[in-house]
Amino acid sequence: MHIVKILSACALLGIAAVADVIAQKYPTRPVRLIAPFAPGGGTDIMSRVIGPPLSAVLGQPVVVDNRPGAGGSLGAEITAKSEPDGYTFITVSSSYAAGSAFYKTSYDPVNGITPIILLGTTGLLLATHPSVPAKSVREFIDYAKNNPGKLNYATVGVGSVTHLTHELFNLEAKIKTVHIPFKGGGPALIGVVSNEAQFTSISIVPTLPHLKAGRLRAIGISTIKRSALLPDVPSVSETVPGFDVPHWYAVWGPKGIPKDIVALWNREIAKVLLTEEMTKQMRAEGLETAGGPPEQFFNVLKPTVERWRRVIKEAKIEG
Repeated sequence: MHIVKILSACALLGIAAVADVIAQKYPTRPVRLIAPFAPGGGTDIMSRVIGPPLSAVLGQPVVVDNRPGAGGSLGAEITAKSEPDGYTFITVSSSYAAGSAFYKTSYDPVNGITPIILLGTTGLLLATHPSVPAKSVREFIDYAKNNPGKLNYATVGVGSVTHLTHELFNLEAKIKTVHIPFKGGGPALIGVVSNEAQFTSISIVPTLPHLKAGRLRAIGISTIKRSALLPDVPSVSETVPGFDVPHWYAVWGPKGIPKDIVALWNREIAKVLLTEEMTKQMRAEGLETAGGPPEQFFNVLKPTVERWRRVIKEAKIEG
């Protein structure tokens, strides 16, 4: 019996040793970091922020691969179906939770992936074209009620968090506005800047430059608390009680990635996020740094997907 236990222990030690060797050799080629929206959007920006320092640590290029389409679901599907060898990851926003609730996927969007890390959280800015005669959420709601169906809102795609957020806003504010989907946050913002659409709700990260340039006007933020970066922009909930849509960014990979690689990515991304320089940079872009263990992201993802499924059902939203 003792011999069996000793042999078993040796076998386990052998497996651990092999794992250590694998970890030491990883990676041996470039790693793909998918951004599921067009260049210029939040996931693209976040991917390109964490990519270079990760490349330096890993000793291999971390290549950002933009795969826009279906509100981010196309890039997510590609990632979920990739080999779980640690060479394909994806940077997602809260649009991933919305799309997972909206679309039928060939994989379990909550339990069929490998969570890596929650990067940071922020809010969605309700921003309008300057021609819209409303400088507050109340004025906007009143204007929309007097002009039913005449205001278009831009989103990052059908089933995205921006889409479902506006449908929730329509329901709770009792207004009627028209959806125009784009292939990412960058194009959606340009759609409003060009007045093809009159308003949108995109994260602070890509919206801020347009606000500073006067191309857009921010009238509300989707979180219960105001942003420290834009303290003069009120929360939508100050006008529409209970309205709360946090926006976040995270990284995950296909299900089955070896634990040592998961730990490596979680640890190294956290190091990048928690540096004084990166924390300052993220706050400058309206993001509160997260950087906890993989479970932190899972614990945010699961209830968010469940919430959007309830909203889709109650609002009778169809694909």
